[in-house]
Amino acid sequence: MSISKFQASALAFAAAFAIGAWASAAHADPKTLAKVDGAAITEDDVKDALIDLGSSLPEQLAGAERDKYVVNYLIVQKLVAKRAAADKVDQSPEFQRKLDYFKDKDAMQIVLEAASKAAVTDESEKKTYDEAAAQQPPEPEIHARHILLATEDEAKAALKRVKDGEDFAKVATELSKDKGGGDGGDLGWFTKDRMVPEFSEAAFKLEPGQVSDPVKTQFGWHIIKIEEKRMTSFPPFEQVKDRIAQYLAQKAQTDLIASLRESSKIERFDEAPKPAEPTPSSSPSASDQPAKP
Repeated sequence: MSISKFQASALAFAAAFAIGAWASAAHADPKTLAKVDGAAITEDDVKDALIDLGSSLPEQLAGAERDKYVVNYLIVQKLVAKRAAADKVDQSPEFQRKLDYFKDKDAMQIVLEAASKAAVTDESEKKTYDEAAAQQPPEPEIHARHILLATEDEAKAALKRVKDGEDFAKVATELSKDKGGGDGGDLGWFTKDRMVPEFSEAAFKLEPGQVSDPVKTQFGWHIIKIEEKRMTSFPPFEQVKDRIAQYLAQKAQTDLIASLRESSKIERFDEAPKPAEPTPSSSPSASDQPAKP
């Protein structure tokens, strides 16, 4: 399997895990909320059902009303399950097949959750943060506006209006061909590598308040105004802590799945076989070659 397919599979597993943790620890004595012919329905049963039902629950339900709805669902489930047992549905091949599927699914989620929990620690989060911060040292960043025009003459005419005292943002709103830009030609904050070289070279030579001469790029002719300059800074740990934890959890799952694949024999029969490539043993022999004239 290619890396991209594997990553897609890993993300699918991670998404399944993120929907809910089937392996949450049960209370020692969960509260009984109902009984059906003596069979108890507990708070833990409701928690499991909430995870299983997920987005299929009516959106208008919340809190106690939602829990009552789920208890009623579980009552119906037990009633029908009792009938299924009487009809010996649990002895059918179809039931066993589905039982095996859900058993494997729950076991997978328990193992993936355990791998994630082991990977996400205070030490691993801080180490990952420090490594990421070290790879992104501070660099210059500017906040700029621009006016994009089709020809150099149009750009010179726009620059004259700005130099004569008109507001840059007003001229940009009126003339700029970059309708996807922000209000008044606002480009926001960006580093040098975010723009085409010709634009960046001209922009980063300017100081706040300065306006460039016309600059030609593949998009047309630009007039650039610098609003502010600063050095980028890596976000504080607390701001990205949750994203780091999510990254570590998913990486742990991906690494585990990769190691399991490496140590297992996987055979696929749902894909068309690739055509065999010629090998020396299968190439024509000298005696098979046509004689030269």
